[in-house]
Amino acid sequence: MNLIDDFLKRAGEHPDRLALIDRSGKTITYGGLERRSARLAAAFAGRGIGKGDRVLVAVWPGIALYAGLAALWRLGAVVEFPEPAMGIAGFRHAAKVTTPKALLAGVAVQALAMAWPETRRIPIGLSPALDAASGGRLAEVADADPALISFTSGSTGAPKAIERSHGLMRAQHTALASIVAPRECGDIDLVAFPAFVLTCLGHGITAAMPDWNLKRHDRVSRSALLKRIASTGATRLLVPPVIVATLADGRLPASVHRVMTGGGPLYPDVARRFLHHAPGVGLTVVYGSTEAEPIAFAEVDGFDEATWNAAASGGGLPVGRPVREVDLRFVDGEIVVAGPHVNRGYLDPSRDRETKIIDGTTVWHRTGDAGRLDAEDRLWLLGRQTSVSGGLRPFAIETAARMWPGVTAAAFAAIDDTPVLFLAGDASRMGDWRDRARAFGEVEIVHLPAIPMDRRHRSKVDVRRLHKLYARI
Repeated sequence: MNLIDDFLKRAGEHPDRLALIDRSGKTITYGGLERRSARLAAAFAGRGIGKGDRVLVAVWPGIALYAGLAALWRLGAVVEFPEPAMGIAGFRHAAKVTTPKALLAGVAVQALAMAWPETRRIPIGLSPALDAASGGRLAEVADADPALISFTSGSTGAPKAIERSHGLMRAQHTALASIVAPRECGDIDLVAFPAFVLTCLGHGITAAMPDWNLKRHDRVSRSALLKRIASTGATRLLVPPVIVATLADGRLPASVHRVMTGGGPLYPDVARRFLHHAPGVGLTVVYGSTEAEPIAFAEVDGFDEATWNAAASGGGLPVGRPVREVDLRFVDGEIVVAGPHVNRGYLDPSRDRETKIIDGTTVWHRTGDAGRLDAEDRLWLLGRQTSVSGGLRPFAIETAARMWPGVTAAAFAAIDDTPVLFLAGDASRMGDWRDRARAFGEVEIVHLPAIPMDRRHRSKVDVRRLHKLYARI
């Protein structure tokens, strides 16, 4: 079955339902998106695109992007996404390692692509504005046929290309159903994760695009967020933790009944502040990785006081029970997972030995995260394995340190076998912070004006930059 079958079914059932609201406010219905994608597929076929052809896509999230994706998957083509956080470098890297047959982009990006050899040699240029008089047939694909190539963030080395099949992406859609499937008729999701829009379309949900810079979630103001929620009528928000933190100091519009977050740690101080100021609004945290999404989720608004106290006292970050589709175990304290929606390998097989464990016919993915299960089989994250030092776990010490007077942000790293706790906030309290840190053992305290965050969602600590900053001290 083609992975867009769910979308086509929703379009047939509810052709007049809004499918997308783009960043400018322009809208399109399910029926309109289906028809546009069919004509676009016919136009792409006329340019020589067919089953198995790789197409590098560089279109901003919006109606044009999702019509283009549906068109390419109608043809059985393989969509390639560069790592957006890397900008031009990610664009060139994707073209270099995958050698696509075509580039789907607007006029400006097509012109820009002529500047570098990796993108200049792409044979065919496709425009999202192409059209045809009528649509073509839906390609027949097998579960194992490739559908998407994307890249890891590159936070721990060169970005790795991940190939997902139609079967794996449909399995991912199924695994996400228990989290994002609509519970109320007429839900409108404001979605800051472009990939999750595909899940919304498969469930018949209206998806609204953010109108802020998706590379700088940390720079959007609370007033701008509230304005966007009001203009779209959003009932649910799918946003990274940095957006939750921005929203945590006041009420939300009455239309919103749940906020879902992932892509980085949701610390208890942020979660509790959010729940205090937004009574009646649910808060869901989703844990996963590029190679395995989702792994676990929790409705944080249901946590009891004992859970919050355990987190605040160094127990780690609670992320709920693993989804039923995933198998989870620990190897030397590291979380490893397997399942139908878990990526089995990288486009370059030589990269598999870094994170894959072969056990008969089962491929286990090493997440790189330390964790534990509690007596209720809930998963707790303890931080990256590479940052464990002196028996100290990053999330355990960061969670506690964020509760200290004057601390606004915290990051823990092991640097040359030295446990180092980086703190942002009121530097006049350094003496107090050092005294409190002695409870953890020998930990060096370093004050920074701000903690560097990842470029993808601005919600995870950029450990490599921490190392560079420490070297300059």
